[in-house]
Amino acid sequence: MNPTPSSQSSELKFEIGHVLFIDIVGYSKLLITEQSDQLQTLKEIVRGTEQFRIAEAEGKLLRLPTGDGGALVFRTSPEAPVLCAMEIAKALKSHPELRVRMGIHSGPVNEVTDLNEQANIAGAGINIAQRVMDCGDAGHILLSRHVAEDLEHYPRWQAHLHELGECEVKHGVRISVVNLYNEDVGNPAVPERFRKAQAAAPPAQPTVISSTKPSLGLVSGIVSLAALAILGVFLVPRFFHSGDQAAPTNKSIAVLPFDNLSSEKENAYFAEGIQDEILTRLSKIAALKVISRTSTLKYKSAPDNLREVGRQLGVANVLEGSVQKIANAVHINVQLIRVATDEHVWAESYNRKLDDVFGVEGEVAGAIADQLNAKLTGAEVKAITVKPTQSAAAYDAYLRGLAIERNSASDSSYQEAAAAYANAVQMDAKFALAWARLAATRSYLYFNGVDTKANSAAAVKQAADQAFALQPELGEAWIAQGCYRYRVQQDYAGGLKAFKEAQKRMPNSSFVLEYMGFVERRLGLWKEAEAHYEKAAELDPRDLHIFIEIGSDFLNYLRRFDDAQAALDRALEISPDNQEALAGKASIFQSEGRLDEAAKQLARIPADSTENEVLFARVEQAVYERRFDAAIGLIQPKVASLRPGEALSGFTRNFLVQLAHCQEWAGHAAEARASYERVIQATKPSADSAVRSDIASHYYLAAAYAGLGDKANALDQAHRNVADLADDAISRAVAETLLAQIQARFGDLDSAIAALPHLLEVPAGITRADLRFDPLWDPLRKDPRFQKLLQGPTK
Repeated sequence: MNPTPSSQSSELKFEIGHVLFIDIVGYSKLLITEQSDQLQTLKEIVRGTEQFRIAEAEGKLLRLPTGDGGALVFRTSPEAPVLCAMEIAKALKSHPELRVRMGIHSGPVNEVTDLNEQANIAGAGINIAQRVMDCGDAGHILLSRHVAEDLEHYPRWQAHLHELGECEVKHGVRISVVNLYNEDVGNPAVPERFRKAQAAAPPAQPTVISSTKPSLGLVSGIVSLAALAILGVFLVPRFFHSGDQAAPTNKSIAVLPFDNLSSEKENAYFAEGIQDEILTRLSKIAALKVISRTSTLKYKSAPDNLREVGRQLGVANVLEGSVQKIANAVHINVQLIRVATDEHVWAESYNRKLDDVFGVEGEVAGAIADQLNAKLTGAEVKAITVKPTQSAAAYDAYLRGLAIERNSASDSSYQEAAAAYANAVQMDAKFALAWARLAATRSYLYFNGVDTKANSAAAVKQAADQAFALQPELGEAWIAQGCYRYRVQQDYAGGLKAFKEAQKRMPNSSFVLEYMGFVERRLGLWKEAEAHYEKAAELDPRDLHIFIEIGSDFLNYLRRFDDAQAALDRALEISPDNQEALAGKASIFQSEGRLDEAAKQLARIPADSTENEVLFARVEQAVYERRFDAAIGLIQPKVASLRPGEALSGFTRNFLVQLAHCQEWAGHAAEARASYERVIQATKPSADSAVRSDIASHYYLAAAYAGLGDKANALDQAHRNVADLADDAISRAVAETLLAQIQARFGDLDSAIAALPHLLEVPAGITRADLRFDPLWDPLRKDPRFQKLLQGPTK
């Protein structure tokens, strides 16, 4: 449930609850009308059970809807959720279209009841019930070991309890799970997650739990709860699923876009900049939860339905405002509103000269913290009140750069923003904040190969170092250091250290959390990365790009394809028909070998799309279907305008390599040779070339030399590529894959095949679908060892 927050005090209740968690399997893949129909049918089934009616009549039932199912908390006996689950399972026999799984656990549950008699429930009991359920497939009724041992005392259950063993769930926690079934209800099959775990060893037969076993319920419950508490798991929503969330804390706030009341509409950048700076200062207060600007961008300053805005953003308060800039004068009006009651908690107006406006953001942030009873440390007081510059002109240039950067994520807009920041520091060389933004923006341009003469490694370092020298405690200065180490130096450990320092100073920055995730996955710290992605999504719940990143890359690397699809579905809820999200869904289906479904996703995208991700997915589809001329036709317009010696982005070099491969496979030998030579020309540095040498150069050179039949140079570059990426958990797998493909091309089948089992397991490696469809593996197809590898599951 999602109760309306109350400004009045609430009472905290704590007890042991017997939890039944219910979930519709494949819910996110259903049509909207199907979702609504199935959810309504499930609700009617649940409400029709005897256990539900009895517990509700006695006032001993709590409910928590989750969007694709829900949780029932019985305050009666451990048998109640089990009996209810069996009633539901029997009723579901009449609804074969409803694929439902259930999980049961008894544990601590917190109930918060406000004076309006509305309640929200949370707690480890609910979390573990959900994790137990997640271990099952459609039709399963799974119990935690703790619940199963409670039921051992009732003779009627003993024959129906079948131990499955341990299952690793979220954050690496392991829980013992028991399958409940008889001849009428339940699913006797071993769940998919357990089958995978047992694949390397002879499968163990499910055993009936004996009442003579020592009781481990209390011990396992304590271990599970302790592990979850240490990891900070307390009803954290699955970040890739939509649905109602727990009631927001009273110390949560979103800063909505400020109205530009200036007669000159081009002054909109100034209003945006003031809003952004207030938000940024609030984000430095650890006691608050502050939603990032990306998620508030779509809302107008005074929305018609504040409660809906608060629900979507997960906040109890919003800040509205307006800015009017006339010549050298600025009028700023702000008001803090409590979402639940539409109550104006606080309001203030500021009339300042342009050269005295710098302190307003800090004053507003301090007043909001006071109104929300957020205690500030001395460091936080300093961070939110410091004036960034004394130069009105420099500050104006900085705000222009900020507005450009925030409103358009293109290479050209980042170049414009960098120019504005450079202008700001030229006017005030002590403007640390502008130096920091200049460093971060230039690091992006360097990383993507955009005008690397202006955005050189040295230029990024100089700006980052200057910001740090001026204000070593500035969170943004630490971000600049992190961007330099991550994007320029590929020093992932150093980058993570810098981002951690930034996070201490900017605890509500989704940017910092997301980049911690970027770096952690490079270091192979997958669980840590997932936790930071979750937190970033919580602080930026309407940023579709976070969900695209999580789905298309992170979860895809881990081969958690269902979760990846759900994350991309979340992005599509925010932006229906988003091309990048649809291309991501197609790529995941390709990784699973589900080419028909991939084609359906690509068909939803306009045929004339020029998005890089769309083109990659379409080319991959054509290659997997062996339509090489069609792939060539897709790529050629992308590379037709390239100039000799032009420095190319990673995207473009990838397209060139793909073009060369397709021309080779299609039998166009001369064209393929010319394309391979273009790759070398665009990649290999020379005395008279401005082409930047980077770590990725070895990859492209290895692929091109291999295409030209130059075995020695191809293997040399491929081995260098692997060595250079030894500390990169993502790119290392890509480099090892290329090496195996080159070895296969030149007849070293033993080395190529020896690499495949590892590449099929390691994150960011390959799938069996890749082996089945990618022509680069054709030299291995007749080898019995390769054919045996293909017999495993697609993933």
